Amino acid sequence: MPELILVTGASGFLGSHIVVQLLEKGYHVRGVARGAKADELSAAYASYGPAFSVVKITGLNDPFPDAFVGVSGLIHVATPMPGVAPIDEMVQQAIDGTLNAIIQAEKAGVKKVVVTSSIATVKNMAAGTGETDKDWNPMPAEYALASKQPMLVYAVSKTLSEKALWEWAEKHPHVEVTTLNPTFFFGPFTPNFPIPAEPKNNNFSTNNILYNVLFRDGQYIPIATRYIDVRDVAAAHIAALSSPPTSQVGRKRMIISSPSAWSVKQLVAPHRTTFPHTWIGIA
Repeated sequence: MPELILVTGASGFLGSHIVVQLLEKGYHVRGVARGAKADELSAAYASYGPAFSVVKITGLNDPFPDAFVGVSGLIHVATPMPGVAPIDEMVQQAIDGTLNAIIQAEKAGVKKVVVTSSIATVKNMAAGTGETDKDWNPMPAEYALASKQPMLVYAVSKTLSEKALWEWAEKHPHVEVTTLNPTFFFGPFTPNFPIPAEPKNNNFSTNNILYNVLFRDGQYIPIATRYIDVRDVAAAHIAALSSPPTSQVGRKRMIISSPSAWSVKQLVAPHRTTFPHTWIGIA
């Protein structure tokens, strides 16, 4: 029988790539989602037949034991996104959602866990430092919450939820845990990803940055950082399911990125002729 992998955040930009690649590699996949989104997921992957299934849940912070029946691995992608979750709740939601999924997985006998973290847990944004798997974003939660800036709160929520995960992992060494910390990821949508006319609730994920530059005049986004193709991020999650044990390689916290940095201006350069307004306000 094919291995069954549970994927949280299966309806998202990265999650959809993970689901498709798992299915193409012969895994069976189970997604979890709330309400109508669960029905949309079932319809999106109907062509895969019994290889894909969905369990409706009330929320990531609630119990959903039925989702773990028969599961051999968990890929936890879902997280409160900036601009969607209330700022004052984002940090605790991220911590509770991650620990809830991991604890339920361990109780169900799952031995392989892969969690999507972020370069935001590594970088010291104030000092511009942080390049290795030993580095952590030092920003205090109190500072981020007082700032009311969604991206700062998001960075802290990812940092504290990942730290909580590693504290748990140290107490449960029989579970193989890997975190992947990608830089900004861009790329195409899968054929199974519903693309609305306008991005809503960050369903375009980091692709929304380029959408703003390309189609919304006057966007000022002075971003110069490293990037990675979303398909490579998805492939890394799947490879992590069969990675060497922690006892051999140590803690599996992995930064994944392209080797070079481009500004947003360089990224949209090929569109200069077609979309001349994209140069308005770009640093």
